[in-house]
Amino acid sequence: MSDRLAHHTAIVTGAGSGIGKAIALRLAAEGAKVTVQDLAQDKAEATVAAIKDADGEAIAVAGDVSKAADVESAFAACRDAWGDPSLMVNNAGIVHQVRFEDMEDDDWDRMIAVHLRGTYLCSRRAIGPMVAKGTGVIVNIASQLGQIGGVELVHYSAAKAGIIGMTKALAREVSAQGVRVNAVAPGPINTELVMTLSDKWRAAKAAELPLGRFGEPEDVAATVAFLASEDAKIYVGQTLGPNSGDVML
Repeated sequence: MSDRLAHHTAIVTGAGSGIGKAIALRLAAEGAKVTVQDLAQDKAEATVAAIKDADGEAIAVAGDVSKAADVESAFAACRDAWGDPSLMVNNAGIVHQVRFEDMEDDDWDRMIAVHLRGTYLCSRRAIGPMVAKGTGVIVNIASQLGQIGGVELVHYSAAKAGIIGMTKALAREVSAQGVRVNAVAPGPINTELVMTLSDKWRAAKAAELPLGRFGEPEDVAATVAFLASEDAKIYVGQTLGPNSGDVML
């Protein structure tokens, strides 16, 4: 790997497993200093250990991104180690499958809290120092289901659509001040979360894809690394889709 991202100090939420872990590993491999945030401390520490084994720099912090105090703790840990983050990757998320008519209010509220409120809280905390310095990057992990919807995933689709809308609006506010905001909308990716969905759903979804197969977490990580780099310096308010052809824009 190059040192393309050596100028970045990053926070990656939900980085204890799956896509988030792959993102943290890729950013560190390209030279970024990474604060690995996850709900589970042991998972965050495992990602940090993998980064350090590859001679990267990282620290671990646990917390719930839907809670402002936990978000502040992650930023404080990053600041104490290296300074304010120049790269914020909002990846933390959950998946839950249920028919809309069977959905409980708590199902809806938790989905919105983790995905949409979490992205809001982390972005709000990151944006001030970035604007003050006239530079920074925010990458929000959305989903192709935020673009096309998903059966038995109404709450998830709504949360991810909200992230895409937030990305566009925030990009319009802060791009002229040197902060680039973009999103990544993966298609089905082989992660632990996706494996919690039914075999029937996964088989039907794979059959719909032009590529005929799900992607890997590393495919998403490569997209995030690109958006974080100067190679993407004119990408503003965009939603890139590593999605096996599920959505074509």
